[in-house]
Amino acid sequence: MSEKISTSLRDSKTARWFVLILVSFTMLCMYYLTDAMAPLQSDLQSTLHWSATEYGFFTSGYGWFNVFLLMLIFSGMILDKLGTRITGVMAIFIMLAGAIIKYLAISGYIEAGTYQLSIGSWQLISPTSKSAVIAGLGFGIFGVGSEMFGISANKAVVRWFKGKEMALAIGLNTSTGRIGTALAMFTPQPLYQLTHNISAPIIVAMILLALGLIVYIFFTFLDKKLDNEETAAGIQNSDEFKFTDVLEIARNKAFWYIAALCVLFYSAVFPFIKYATNLIVQKFEVSGDMAGYIPALLPFSALLLTPLFGGISDKKGKAASIMIIGSILLVIVHLLFSIPSLNSLSVAIGLVVLLGISFSLVPSAMWPAVAKIIPHSKLGTAYAMIFWVQNWGLMGVPLLIGWVLDKYCIIGTTTKVVAGQEQIVTLYSYSIPMLIFATFGLIGIVFALLLKAEDKKKGYGLELPNVKE
Repeated sequence: MSEKISTSLRDSKTARWFVLILVSFTMLCMYYLTDAMAPLQSDLQSTLHWSATEYGFFTSGYGWFNVFLLMLIFSGMILDKLGTRITGVMAIFIMLAGAIIKYLAISGYIEAGTYQLSIGSWQLISPTSKSAVIAGLGFGIFGVGSEMFGISANKAVVRWFKGKEMALAIGLNTSTGRIGTALAMFTPQPLYQLTHNISAPIIVAMILLALGLIVYIFFTFLDKKLDNEETAAGIQNSDEFKFTDVLEIARNKAFWYIAALCVLFYSAVFPFIKYATNLIVQKFEVSGDMAGYIPALLPFSALLLTPLFGGISDKKGKAASIMIIGSILLVIVHLLFSIPSLNSLSVAIGLVVLLGISFSLVPSAMWPAVAKIIPHSKLGTAYAMIFWVQNWGLMGVPLLIGWVLDKYCIIGTTTKVVAGQEQIVTLYSYSIPMLIFATFGLIGIVFALLLKAEDKKKGYGLELPNVKE
C-alpha cells in the first residue's frame, strides 16, 4: 500500500480488495453456523426425538428476535449511528453468544420434556421439546448477530467500492459467504461420524467465528485509517442519520419491490437448504454421507458465478433484468424437483447447479440496486429493513415446511445405523414443499417486473452500468 493516495485509501485498488478479503472471510465464518445442522436433520430428529415440526421450529428460531422484537431495524439504526466498525464487532460477539446456547441445547445439557405457551384458549406454541426451544433461542440470538453483521458488511463494501467495481465486490463478498454454506453442507456428517458428537459442527463454527473476529478487527484499523484520510482531505462521508429517514425509505416503491423480491427469493432458497440433504437422501436414494455434497454444489456454483454476473452488471447494467431471469430459473428448478418420477442422481445434480445459477443472478444485482435507490447515510437502515422483511420468510417458511411434512407428506419409516446406534427415520415425500417454493418464485417474478417498470419511471439507473468512467 505504498502507492500515493490522491483522495483516500479506497482509491488504492490493492487496499480496497484487501479490505474485501477481510470482510468476506468473516462472512464465510458466519455462514457456516447458519447451515451447519442442516445435513443432520434426520440425525437431530432421531437423537433428540424431534418431529419434523420441531426441527422446523428450531430452524425458524433464526428470525424470532429479528422479526418480533424488530432487532434488525434497531441494528440498521445502530449501524448508521455507530458505523461498520463498532457494529460489526458487536455482531460477532452476539453470534458467539447464540452459538454457545445452541451448542448446550443440542449437546444434551437440556433436561427432557416439553414447553408450551398458551394465552387462554389460544395456544401460541404447542408442546415442543425443550431442547428444540432452547436451540431455537440460541439460533435466534445468533440470527440477530448474523443479520447485523450482514448489513454491516454490505455497507462496508458499498463504501469502499461505490463508483468502482461495486456489484463485483458485493458478488464476491456474497459468494465467499457461500463457501461457508458449502462447508456446512458436506462437513457435518463426517464430523458426526468421526466424533459421535452431533454438536461437533457447532464447535467448529465457534472456532471459525473467533477467527472471523480477529480478522474483522484488522479491518477496523484500515477503515479507521480511511476515515482519517478522508477527513484530512475534506471529504464528508455522509449526513447524520435521522430516525425520520425511516419514513423516507418506506415511501419508496422501488425499495418495497426489492424487499418483496428478497423475501420471496430467499424463502425459496435458504429454507430449501435446510431440508435439501434429507430430500436428496429420500427422493434420490443417496447415502447420508454423500447427500451433503450435492446441496454443496449450490453455494459452489454461486461462488463461481456471482462475481461473474456482478461484473457484467458493473459494466453492462441490466440489474432489473438479471433479477427477472434469476427468479424464472428458481421457479423452473422447484417445479422439476416436485415431480416424483424425476429421481435420478443426474437430475438432482443438474437442478442444484441450475439453482446455483439463479442464486448467483438475483443477489449479484439486487444488493447493488439498493445502493442506487437509497442514499448512503440511510443505507444501513435500508438494508436492515429489507433483511427484516426477509427474516419473516426465514422464520416462517422452515416452520411451514416442517408442519407440511408432518401433516401431509409422511410415507413411512425405516431404520439406519449412525455412530454405532440404530435410529428410526421418518420418510417423506417432498413434492408439496417444492411446489410451495415454486409459488414463492412465481410471485417474485411479479415484483421483479414491477421493479423494472418503477426504474423506468423514476430513472434510478438499475439498468445502467455501476462503474463510472
